[in-house]
Formats: sequence, C-alpha cells, structure tokens
Amino acid sequence: MSMLGIPVGTGGSSALAVALQAAYLAGPLLRERFLGPKEVTEKSRGNLVTDVDLLVEQQVLALLRAEFPAFRILSEESPAVESDSDYIWIVDPLDGTRNYASGVPHFAFNIALAKAEDVLLGLTYDPVREELFLAIKGRGATLNGRPLSVSRHTDILQCLLGFDMGYSDERARKALQLIQGLWPGMQSIRVLGSAALGLAYAAAGRLDLYFHHNIYPWDITPGLLLVREAGGQVVDRQGRPARVQTDGVIASSHLLLERFLQVTEGSPWRQM
Repeated sequence: MSMLGIPVGTGGSSALAVALQAAYLAGPLLRERFLGPKEVTEKSRGNLVTDVDLLVEQQVLALLRAEFPAFRILSEESPAVESDSDYIWIVDPLDGTRNYASGVPHFAFNIALAKAEDVLLGLTYDPVREELFLAIKGRGATLNGRPLSVSRHTDILQCLLGFDMGYSDERARKALQLIQGLWPGMQSIRVLGSAALGLAYAAAGRLDLYFHHNIYPWDITPGLLLVREAGGQVVDRQGRPARVQTDGVIASSHLLLERFLQVTEGSPWRQM
C-alpha cells in the first residue's frame, strides 16, 4: 500500500501510477485515429462502438491485469472480470463515442479504482486538449496539477448548465421538459455528449451544474470523486448521494444544487 492509501501493483507501481500510464497509453491512440477511418458498429439505437474503443480497451485491460491480477475490472466493451477482491477498476476507453465517430473533438478516457462503493481515485483524460482531471480521495482534485474548485455561483438564473440525454427517448423527453421549465431564465445551456467531461467540467467550475441519466458506472465513477474532491456534491435524481451504480446524476456546488432540487421538485425527470 502506498503512502496515499493506494494499492501497489506487482511491478511496484502504485494504482495511481498505473492509472496515469493507462491514460497516456489511451490518449495517443485516440488522437491518432480521431480523424482517420474507423469501423463503427451500432450496439443499440444511438449507442455506438468503434474499433478504437476496442483497441484502447484491450491495451488498457492488459496493463491492469498485469499489474493487479487479483482485482476485478468493469469496462464498457468487455465482460466483467470477477474475483474475490474488494478492489475494482472501472474503465471507459472512450466516453463520447458518438462525438468521436462524428469528428467532434469532445471525448475522454475514464478510469477509476474503487474499494467496494468507496472510490479511491478517479481520472478523466481529454487527449485533444491534453487535459488530465485527477482526484484522489481525501487529497483534492486537479487539472494538469492545478487544484480544482466547483463554481461559486449561487443564483440558478446566472448559471451555465450542462446536460446529456442518453439513449432512452422517454427519458430524453423528460429531460427536455425539465429544461423547458427552467428556460427562459437560465443564462445558458449546453449538451455535451460526454458524461465524463460533463462531470469534469462541473468539478472545474466550467459548468455551474451538470445532470444526466441513463448512465453506467464507467461513465460517472471518476466524476463522482472529481466533483466531491473539488468541493461539490453529486446526487441522484431523488437528491440522495450518488453511488457507483446510480443511473442518474446531478452535480454542482452545495448551494446551487439545493436550489436546483427545489425548482425542479415534481419534475417527471426527477421521478423516473
């Protein structure tokens, strides 16, 4: 165990060092293939996977298995790796695949290590902008080494809100209804196409508030820790602390989140 309370792998590297190695392995692959030809497959309506997702995942999982052979692994494109260990790696080789496949430079690599439901470290890497968002439990959150802090805005009418809708038509309709109920009145709204970057931007204060639904652990686990270590909160649609298995999240500062929950009380999106 390292001084940070982070496990050490078979080669002597800490889990933090291995997560960074995974990010810097994934980043060049994602960049190099971004504007080139790709094989794109539709897993379900609107839910894509490319050959680059699979290539990145294959190489990252090989690294994790070599360094931490006893740990469980949950990754978007592969069957879960099970064991008796309490530790689990959670990986999304390419969050924002629709953006990536369409030539929109807004996507990220996601990796987190949790012990049961306790997230120990989370990393979101944007290889286009070379921005590495990193959080270690109890040690804060950083962007390329600089400390992060959530937005200080407290007036919902002045906030920049980000959201995403997922692949469910019904849930998307309810999310748009929620937005319609807030607009006009909000300063501005953005649809991002990447939950990983949405949560990272909330942690960095670039977005005052971010919400999403119909999501999976690999989409949000690094972001849960990023936002909390940056001084913010992440809750589910009912306002309870979000967990790794939460299927919907709202992330912001304490005061703005409280206000958002008040003004959206009774919204169908909150009650799904």
